[in-house]
Amino acid sequence: MKRRDFFKNVGNVGAFGAGAMALSMMSNQAKGDSASSYGQSMGQSLKGPYLDLTTGPGNKVGYARLNGDLDESKQKIGWFKGHVMAIRPNKPILDTVGFQGFGVSRLEKQADGSYAKILREVGLYTDLRTGEVLEEWKNPMTNEDVRVVHIANDPFNYVIKDHFPEPPKFGDRNQEEIPKIPFILPWQQRGDRLDMEIHINLFYPNALDPKKWVRESNGPMVQVSEGFAFHIDAAKMQDSSYTTLPYSGTWNRVTPWLPWMLMGQTPGHMLYNAFMGSGEDLEQVHSRQVLDYVEKHYPKYFTAPETYDPKTPSLSSLELYAIEQEPFKG
Repeated sequence: MKRRDFFKNVGNVGAFGAGAMALSMMSNQAKGDSASSYGQSMGQSLKGPYLDLTTGPGNKVGYARLNGDLDESKQKIGWFKGHVMAIRPNKPILDTVGFQGFGVSRLEKQADGSYAKILREVGLYTDLRTGEVLEEWKNPMTNEDVRVVHIANDPFNYVIKDHFPEPPKFGDRNQEEIPKIPFILPWQQRGDRLDMEIHINLFYPNALDPKKWVRESNGPMVQVSEGFAFHIDAAKMQDSSYTTLPYSGTWNRVTPWLPWMLMGQTPGHMLYNAFMGSGEDLEQVHSRQVLDYVEKHYPKYFTAPETYDPKTPSLSSLELYAIEQEPFKG
């Protein structure tokens, strides 16, 4: 694929592997077998000539078209762009770094009618003033220079079914069993637009043991919250000629201190605040310096993985950090 053609072939987002978490962890919060258990679904476009979004099968196809392309010969990309804030007790909120990147996926239909989403994603931390991709950063909270570790997840796969999938195991640290619940998302129609919002709140054992990762780990447990808001054209949702659906929206994430910031168990946390979307030329979204940096350091992330392998683990950014990095010595 030529580079220019790649930038125009967009349509998916999965920051930090969060799309998979949002999809699966919603079922952990649902208390019934209808969309009203996770926010009321409403609107004339929910039941149309193509999809019934009050059913699991209808949501499966609709959500697959958001996350990929039913035409398996095509890959799709979605972007995210925003900034990261430091939240400290009894102190002003501090804007720290920018964060931007994209995910590249393809769909592979399975024998049972489900869709495997196969994803690579890259996220870069940038200077707030210049937009330059950071390799080192002066932490204003500790007044020390630290080495920046960007996000590069390959792969982060999951399967879109008629029912909510099981939540991610996070390297076998999450063993909770949940009931099987129909995959019905909380769609809201507002005029010609369909809105859909997902919240997920996670609390699980930290891949970074604080006894080993003294400067990197926030403690034995990780508290994370993700929020996604999707805005979609209602008519396109019910038009079968659209094998993929462009969208706009926002993504927010509450998470512990980033390990490379070397904050240890200092009280506080981080807040990501970003726009996300698909359907635009990436060169209209990201700067030339960001795209050139990816081309130089992460060239394979312009292409989705070729096939789905259920045996290949999909690891979170903290799990990858624990595997790929070494504890700070200094």
